[in-house]
Amino acid sequence: MEKQSSFVARLLLFLLLAFNVPLTHSSSSSTCVDFAMEENGEWDMEDNGTLKVTFCEGATHWTDAIPIGNGRLGAMIWGGVSSELIQLNEDTLWTGTPGNYTDSTAPAALAEVRKLVDNRNYSGATEEALKLLGGPGAMYQLLGDIKLEFDDSHATYSNESYYRELDLDTATTKVKYSVGDVEYSREHFVSHPDQVIVSRISASKPASLSLTVSLDSKLPHSLQVCGQNQVLMKGSCPGERQPPKVNSSANLKGIQFSVVLDVQISGEKGIVHVLEGSKLRIEGSDSVVLLLTASSSFNGPFTKPEDSKKDPTSDSLNTMKSVKKLSYANLYSRHLDDYQNLFHRVSLKLCKRSNLSSQTIPTSARVKSFQTDEDPSLVELLFQYGRYLLISSSRPGTQVANLQGIWNEELEPKWDGAPHLNINLQMNYWPSLPCNLRECQEPLFDYISSLSVSGSKTAKVNYEVNGWVAHQVSDIWAKSSPDRGRAVWALWPMGGAWLCTHLWEHYIYTMDKEFLRTKAYPLLEGCTLFLLDWLIEGHNELLETNPSTSPEHMFIAPDQKPASVSYSTTMDMSIIKEVFSSIVSAAEVLGTSNDAVIKRVTEAQSKLPPIKIARDGSVMEWAEDFQDPEVHHRHLSHLFGLFPGHTITPEKTPDICEAANRTLFKRGEDGPGWSTTWKAALWARLNNSEHAYRMVKHLIVLVNPEHEVGFQRGLYSNLFNAHPPFQIDANFGFSAAVAEMLVQSTMKDLYLLPALPRDKWPNGCVKGLKARGGITVNICWKEGELHEVGLWSGNQKSLVRVHHRETMVLTDLSPDIVYSCNSRLKCVKTYSVAGLNS
Repeated sequence: MEKQSSFVARLLLFLLLAFNVPLTHSSSSSTCVDFAMEENGEWDMEDNGTLKVTFCEGATHWTDAIPIGNGRLGAMIWGGVSSELIQLNEDTLWTGTPGNYTDSTAPAALAEVRKLVDNRNYSGATEEALKLLGGPGAMYQLLGDIKLEFDDSHATYSNESYYRELDLDTATTKVKYSVGDVEYSREHFVSHPDQVIVSRISASKPASLSLTVSLDSKLPHSLQVCGQNQVLMKGSCPGERQPPKVNSSANLKGIQFSVVLDVQISGEKGIVHVLEGSKLRIEGSDSVVLLLTASSSFNGPFTKPEDSKKDPTSDSLNTMKSVKKLSYANLYSRHLDDYQNLFHRVSLKLCKRSNLSSQTIPTSARVKSFQTDEDPSLVELLFQYGRYLLISSSRPGTQVANLQGIWNEELEPKWDGAPHLNINLQMNYWPSLPCNLRECQEPLFDYISSLSVSGSKTAKVNYEVNGWVAHQVSDIWAKSSPDRGRAVWALWPMGGAWLCTHLWEHYIYTMDKEFLRTKAYPLLEGCTLFLLDWLIEGHNELLETNPSTSPEHMFIAPDQKPASVSYSTTMDMSIIKEVFSSIVSAAEVLGTSNDAVIKRVTEAQSKLPPIKIARDGSVMEWAEDFQDPEVHHRHLSHLFGLFPGHTITPEKTPDICEAANRTLFKRGEDGPGWSTTWKAALWARLNNSEHAYRMVKHLIVLVNPEHEVGFQRGLYSNLFNAHPPFQIDANFGFSAAVAEMLVQSTMKDLYLLPALPRDKWPNGCVKGLKARGGITVNICWKEGELHEVGLWSGNQKSLVRVHHRETMVLTDLSPDIVYSCNSRLKCVKTYSVAGLNS
């Protein structure tokens, strides 16, 4: 009985943290509650020793460096000994200026494309659709570099002493090595509350630290030293997108930026002096603290840089002034409190700790050996790494996490580093809700709001319809028109609609009615108006979309010519059904079901074509059973309704689920990282633990950046996902897929361990995952069998069917009561949160 009470008490503390409820009597134990399965049968989730990405040498390639960030500012820590490079990013540095995303010639071209589609001339329609495309968007830029040059003695450091790590529990990077009898150490973190990049360099012996500090950037910039210990860098981004390999100067004024680097030293013998006009030379110091602040003139997507009233120099200097009032210890403490409030909400443990510490070997070696040892603790690390990256690249008030999060080393990044709306941006935010990081999703909603403004102009001029639209790729200027290139990727007006499904998901996870009323519903309504007008009467008196493409995937038309443009692709219809269902449900919550737009939606819903099954038993990707020239294509667009959508379920559409099963086999297992994690989530929705795990395993392959193979997935040594090259989406997709294997939900049903690979993860615990309906979920299992469950509905009453395999129990959850259930889903104890917190 004592053991059970202890378990429930610890469970309750975990739930409090997961739901972000402050404890009256707080202590360090409240964030690291003992929850482990030792020999006495309990699980300890306090041990975060394996939540570290480790290295035994400095970085050779950018993907060996360690990413740190606070949502807006990012840095990559290379960890060199004689020479250290800290590569910098700021999320508002982009090329370009606000654009005109309309084309008055588009309506005529649209009419011609539709006519060709109606005549089944799909290859002709594909060619004609080029007239509907637009120009390229902007490119994400970099900020610059901090360079640290140490004295010559560092070249003689002991290789065996070198150690570099990223500690996910503290969002801190450390580098250690020895030169003779002196141990040198560096710590780096990026503070969100104080908006500063902080580095501390120290030596074990007094007056042993001498180095040169400098700032640089690949962008046009100027440098000046302020006093004896501060460097100011001012620079600008190109006002126009420049053609690759052309170094002409831009005519338009682009986004301006400023950086302030401050140096603080300690020790009686330490001195700082200016070197070569713009560098700072430090000699004989005990320790050094570097503080970096940065700002830009970006003032929203609709303000030209030349009209911006923001002064990045003043902003950076004022931030630095505030930062310097705090000690290093205070800065670090404030950073930890902020970060761990988010990170500690979820814990995952899939195995007992081995006798060999994961810190004794570099993480790259663990990735390399995963195909043989299948170490579950590496899965834990990757799951939490995705959460770490989301916290570090997307916070309230920042830009959305782009194709590379916030980290970038190039002036011309691959695919512009831009938000891509046909899977990538959406996948970036898949873990935000189930993995208990709701705040990190806020930049996405701000971005959708901006897209709705420019997208309403695109819809009106290009397509002569109401509402708003966004296509396949966008940028910081909220580009809403089609991109350049080919119709197979650029002509896809469903990007905004897919994004809108996140609005309703946010509501059903959080039950935030005010968010639904003021933020989500107006955006959903505008999107719905576009979809209603975009749908036209078509075959068999059903509504259709024309033109329509399945993202990035061609087909062979009946005339045996390759084509991409047809009508009513399965993904189009699946997204439309999802949006329509969302706004109808939202209207019921808000009491607006009698509005004219809702009546139009309910009438249209009955006229949407159903999902079809192809001759080979798979889900049909296009409206007709066209020949597929690339059956192993990376996109899984026609399975949107299974995941992340909800129109395909084993309970309601078993025949379509069987077709989806065949579709996944047909697509195969190969593909880039994001495709691999999408497949894992899809298999999880089919309750197929074996294949969900196969895709988890399939991703964990070490990629050598010198010998990359495109579209072949894997991980770099710093655990960044390889497309290749680097794209961050699969890091987020991995966390979401693992969560989906452990917990699935609707507003009425909660499924526990629906795709648990029992032979691979026989024992485990997860705490703090979120389910729809605002429910927090804790689960422990032993030998593949459910052991204990904790449920908490935060601030509303919930009646939910709880499922585990063949068992279903109808559970009535009252607000702020923790329900502890046994393996048979029987409630054995309840606790009041208010009672514990008093």
